[in-house]
Amino acid sequence: MRQAEIKRKTNETDITLSLLLDGEGAAEISTGCGFLDHMLTLFAYHGGYDLKVSCKGDTYVDYHHTTEDIGIALGRAFSEALGDRRGIQRYGFMILPMDEALILTSVDISGRCLLNFDVDFPTEKIGDFDTELVCEFWYGFARAAELTMHIKMLDGSNSHHIAEGIFKSAARSLSKAVLRGRGDGVPSTKGVL
Repeated sequence: MRQAEIKRKTNETDITLSLLLDGEGAAEISTGCGFLDHMLTLFAYHGGYDLKVSCKGDTYVDYHHTTEDIGIALGRAFSEALGDRRGIQRYGFMILPMDEALILTSVDISGRCLLNFDVDFPTEKIGDFDTELVCEFWYGFARAAELTMHIKMLDGSNSHHIAEGIFKSAARSLSKAVLRGRGDGVPSTKGVL
C-alpha cells in the first residue's frame, strides 16, 4: 500500500496528516481555515486519495503558517508514499475548466524541485483567506515532494473558481503521474530520480 503518515510540529503549527494514494477520495480535514478545508477536500476527491489532516495553528495571526506547513506535510507524505518511485508514470497533466476559469497543471515526479506558478488572482482575498497563500501551499508541496510543477491560469475572473480549479487540476495531474504501469523500473534513462 502506498501510504504515509506525517507529524509536523513547529512553534506555529501542529499537524498530523495521513495519505493513501490508492484510495477512494475520502477526506477528514480540520485545519482551522474553512477555505483550506474545502480545497483539501476537493483535492482528495479529485485525486482519488484518502486524506486526513488535523492542524492546530496560529490562525489568530493569519492562515500563512497553517497553509504553508500543510503544503509541506502533504508533499512529504506524497514523497514517502511513492517510495522508490518504481513503475510510476512520472508525468501527469490536466487542463481543467471550473466555470469561467481554465487551469493548466503539469507535474514531473523528477526528484528536482521547481514550482512555476503563473496565476493572477483578481482579488486579494477569498473570504478571509489571502489568495497569495495558494502559491505558498504549492511551493511548500513541490519542494517537499521533490517534483517539478507548473500551474498556469489560462482564463478566469472569479478568485474562488481559480483556486478551486488549481486544487482540482493539480489533484488530477498528480493522480496520473503516480499511476503504476511501467513495469518495475524507475521511469528515467538515468536509472534514478
